[in-house]
Amino acid sequence: MLSTPSAIPFEPMAVTDKAFYIQLGQRIAAARKAQGLTQVQLSEQLGIAQQTLAHYEGGKLRVAVALLPPLAQLLGLSVDELIGTPARRNGKRGPAPRFQQQIERLSTLPQAQQRLVMQMLDGVIAQAAR
Repeated sequence: MLSTPSAIPFEPMAVTDKAFYIQLGQRIAAARKAQGLTQVQLSEQLGIAQQTLAHYEGGKLRVAVALLPPLAQLLGLSVDELIGTPARRNGKRGPAPRFQQQIERLSTLPQAQQRLVMQMLDGVIAQAAR
């Protein structure tokens, strides 16, 4: 479990803040469901109460900034995607977002598994080059 604060203490939100947190909650709920996770499962992985996650998804609580990276990782998103920041285009063609996410996940595997995946990729790339 993470040792991050689960919520910002309640303070009245400005209208624009409220809209942001409602949209963030909707993105969290949609991504959670897309991952096939229940609120209970995700909240346990984050080390927070299920009710807190429900409040995040409903836009009733502000998500602690420290919780954004692990939340995004568990949902298979970047923090930018999670908070709704438009993707930055620098004119260069980069990896597809899904491919980039897979690369990031690969880096969290034990080194033996990383070597195995790299060997498989090398084999596929070598066959494609023939």
